Amino acid sequence: MNYVELSITVTPKEEGSDILIAHLSDLGFESFVENEEGFFAYIQEEEFSEDEVALALGDFDDIFEIRFTTKIIPQQNWNKEWETSFQPIDVDGKCYIRAPFHDKKEGYALDLIIEPKMSFGTGHHDTTQLMIRKLMLLNVKNHSLLDMGCGTGVLAIAASKLGANPITAIDIDDWSVENSQENLQKNNINNVLVNKGDAQILAGKTFHTILANINKNVLLADMHLYKKALEKAGDLILSGFFETDIEELTAQAQKLGLKYESKMQSGQWAALHFINT
Repeated sequence: MNYVELSITVTPKEEGSDILIAHLSDLGFESFVENEEGFFAYIQEEEFSEDEVALALGDFDDIFEIRFTTKIIPQQNWNKEWETSFQPIDVDGKCYIRAPFHDKKEGYALDLIIEPKMSFGTGHHDTTQLMIRKLMLLNVKNHSLLDMGCGTGVLAIAASKLGANPITAIDIDDWSVENSQENLQKNNINNVLVNKGDAQILAGKTFHTILANINKNVLLADMHLYKKALEKAGDLILSGFFETDIEELTAQAQKLGLKYESKMQSGQWAALHFINT
């Protein structure tokens, strides 16, 4: 399976990168790595349309200065590509996310090893870090937990190391399922079950804590399924959306009987915490 690497230079960088990443996510781009001038975005070759990308980026010509190039990355070259750009992530001095080729760093409550393959959730994106921050504030010890849209499995791995048990991780993408399973092995985690599918496969299952770091449209469409799968007084943590989406997502959650607990923001990205009353 080949991938397309989209290299984007955007000015101003911080604001432009956040907005463009959100829009490219809706086009099927799966992973993003920021650099000094913008970011790289990755998508399966068969899902890529340069015309769609050009049209989407063109909507922002009056706001940002944008340039982009593309190149094909064969699957067998993927690890080599990532090893040149993947850097460890420090989340508030408490969680250290690193690749197998990085040395362990002492002094962190959580040490997470993530093999950098083509899956969202290596820790570089603000929403992944928001989810980890929220997760570390919860008491998940001996509680069942769902990582919905698991990507690399980084949240399931963090949850396991924080004492959650048992854990289910779900993703619609074969590559993400494979990458999650590999990362679980690298972290010596044996209490996480990884399944391929979407929220429809939650029928009949219940969890004390549900994590969903997906885009706004999927969260809105599937929130009623999360509600059904959430135990009484259980925690629902959502991210993958802009701060401007908070009101709409909160209204949907409250309509379903979920109680707003708190929010967290990083740049223009946000996370929400609800409790099943």
